[in-house]
Amino acid sequence: MAHPTEDKNFRLPNTIRPRRHVATVTLDLDARTFSGQQTIELELAEPAKEIILHAIALQLGEVTFRAGGEQRKPSSLQPMAQSETVVLRFDTPLPAGAASLDVAWTGRFTEGLRGLYQAGKVAATQFEAADARRLFPCFDEPAFKAKWALSVRVPQGLTVLGNSPVVKEEQDAGLRKVTFQETEVLSSYLIALVVGPLVGTDAEQVQGVPVRTWSLPEKAHLTRFGQDVALNVLPRLQDYFGLPYAFTKVDQVGIPDFEAGAMENAGLITYREVALLLDPSTAPLSVQKRVAEVVTHELAHQWFGNWVTMVWWDDLWLNEAFATWMAFKIVDQWRPEWRMWLDFDAHRASALHLDALKSTHPIHGEVRNASEAGESFDAITYEKGGAVLRMIEGFLGEGPFREGIRQYMRKHARANAVKEDLWNALGEAAKQPVEELATAWVGQSGFPLVTAKLDGRTLHLSQRRFYSEPGVQSGEKWPVPMVLRFEDGTGVREQRVLLRDAQAAVKLEGSGEVKWLTANAGSTGFYRVAYDKPALEKLAANVKGLAPSERISLLADQWALVRSGQASIADLLDLAGRFGDEEDDSVLDELVGRLGYVEGRLMDGEEQERFRRWVERLLGPGLKRVGWQAAKGESDRVKLRRAALVRAMGGLARSPEALAEARPRVARMLDGDKDALEPNLLDAAVAMVARAGDTALFETFLQRMPKEPDPATQRRYLMALAGFEDKALAERAQGLLFTDTVKTQDVASFIAGLLGNRTGREGWWAQMQKRWKDVTARTGSAPMLLRRIVEAMGMLRTREHLEQMKALLQAHPVPEAQQATAQTLERLSQDVALRERCASEVSAWLKKQP
Repeated sequence: MAHPTEDKNFRLPNTIRPRRHVATVTLDLDARTFSGQQTIELELAEPAKEIILHAIALQLGEVTFRAGGEQRKPSSLQPMAQSETVVLRFDTPLPAGAASLDVAWTGRFTEGLRGLYQAGKVAATQFEAADARRLFPCFDEPAFKAKWALSVRVPQGLTVLGNSPVVKEEQDAGLRKVTFQETEVLSSYLIALVVGPLVGTDAEQVQGVPVRTWSLPEKAHLTRFGQDVALNVLPRLQDYFGLPYAFTKVDQVGIPDFEAGAMENAGLITYREVALLLDPSTAPLSVQKRVAEVVTHELAHQWFGNWVTMVWWDDLWLNEAFATWMAFKIVDQWRPEWRMWLDFDAHRASALHLDALKSTHPIHGEVRNASEAGESFDAITYEKGGAVLRMIEGFLGEGPFREGIRQYMRKHARANAVKEDLWNALGEAAKQPVEELATAWVGQSGFPLVTAKLDGRTLHLSQRRFYSEPGVQSGEKWPVPMVLRFEDGTGVREQRVLLRDAQAAVKLEGSGEVKWLTANAGSTGFYRVAYDKPALEKLAANVKGLAPSERISLLADQWALVRSGQASIADLLDLAGRFGDEEDDSVLDELVGRLGYVEGRLMDGEEQERFRRWVERLLGPGLKRVGWQAAKGESDRVKLRRAALVRAMGGLARSPEALAEARPRVARMLDGDKDALEPNLLDAAVAMVARAGDTALFETFLQRMPKEPDPATQRRYLMALAGFEDKALAERAQGLLFTDTVKTQDVASFIAGLLGNRTGREGWWAQMQKRWKDVTARTGSAPMLLRRIVEAMGMLRTREHLEQMKALLQAHPVPEAQQATAQTLERLSQDVALRERCASEVSAWLKKQP
């Protein structure tokens, strides 16, 4: 009979639980090997003949079980590859009660960006979802929280960071032994070590908690901004939760090569450098906002995830959705002028796009094993989850929602929880039926399309599930908390409606003619709206009366209806034409993004050129008004509007005039003139100049990129290399993927850049198919990066590409990306069908333009 640990879906039994780990790990950074010894203090609920630990590629040595003054050795140690465990079998049952397990082991650094790995000069760990088992034999599931008392032996002269402060340092056989203070109870995925030649800011206190930000020495001048973010948001988080920070210190570390954006290890938060390090005098505002959001997201996790932890990975959203929503909320409190919720709308858009597919998944879905958990780190878990929490907060009210969160935190402190625990706490605090609302949105895939039709002062509403594929229908419905905003004879009003049924008629409050109505005020609802023609015409005619978020939703919803075959692309382009004098940068970003899709995917040749000239006529006057040079004391709003218009003119319309303006400015910037380009123009200007660039410019970016201390600048030059449209240079860029020029963390982004290169795409796609194993090997088998490579293939355009992609992934499936494979193929299939369906309609529309 097969042992259950031969099943990859095997979960550890609850009858043996760790209470405390006391471990010493010795690292040999030159050989990339390690050895360890630990004592795990255990509690056995009943007698047992075996103990099962997680372990991958670890060689176990001496193992001793101790209880009641007796010592026992296992009769066998059996590794189980499928479940990534090792079974310690004993001849006679081990007694129930308190016990200890001594384990010695050896292992090697991981070649990818997980477990314990080498990132340039730095050795770092990345354990989420289930890679602590690559460094420690342990109980590597989130429900097994225990205290950790760690010591590390390393060569002299290196900075050593752990979850807790250092309590002792000593010399030990020529090595430096660093002992950390014992942690609070933590799940294994939250344990972390970082070792390397790092330097830190001075420790600064937040209500007694020391905060420091670390980097390699040459990047020390880029740590101040991330440090300031932490100092400003930590008190706000403590105030929101009504609980002090629990983990003795906050260390933030920029890691030179890192799979995710950041990782919330308790007390030792690790970051991809571009998500932490910047110079605010030269960084675009988008980069500053992104760093602030990521830092706040990871600090929010110290409560939601670290202090109260999910039982299993099916409730990952409890961690990630909350931290996503919380980051925007707290940064918005700190820097209201940044209008973070408009950025949130852009994130939410990616979730709406993904959730309109048949291959989507619920926020809370079945997760059978650790590798499936990895696929849950996507826009549904993060952005849809965050949007649903925002929607529930809007329904319950800010005060009751916060009180429910505080109750949840107090009740489940130091422990694990499931989604029902959160609903119960929120429902109790708000005295509202939260579970009905939450269960539908969290347990059910997809979202509704709400149809709105005005008949005098009666609004007729109906709902059905929205699919982006034309003709697909199903019968689900949701309790939709709607906020209506409209203008009538009494002024602008808001009215709340909970749409429970498939159809409803709502009598609008107030009096007089309804001049316009939006059915998703402030865009806080996670649904799309289809207006009947008269209601849509009223909105289009009064577009300036809408809030920026509502203008964004109007464009986005109309585009979604075009994709799903429920609206004509001619009507969408007519609507877009009303935004020529738009001054809000976030709305311009939405507009340029939608028009960029039309230009890039729905046409070629002469028609592409005609469309670009239409865009130039629409948005060019706006750029002429604002100019390329920032005035002294100019607001961020104007700077960002200019950046959006430069993207429109240089990136989308490919205006020769814009290129002529950008070229000398980029040249002066490369010569060290900091005033040549306002920081918010850097990405767009470098990209457009690179696209038309020559060998000398290619060489300049190639030489400068690895020497650049600023990670955002380094990334800007890297992505520019992928964009050169000179055929020979496009081929050179393709060859760079297989060299150290492209770090592991950047492989998927670089591939997306190569597939987006219009002259290089076909040649690179042919190479990708031939060298698929080499391409995927560049990820170091990092699951998140493998998924991103599959998603990057969505940049392909034609039916022939689609069939080739299907054949490639059928012949060489990527097990870590099954969900991403299904979603990318479905999305590309729809893109191809849209191109075939709409190309002639766009052509006919263009012929009617002046």
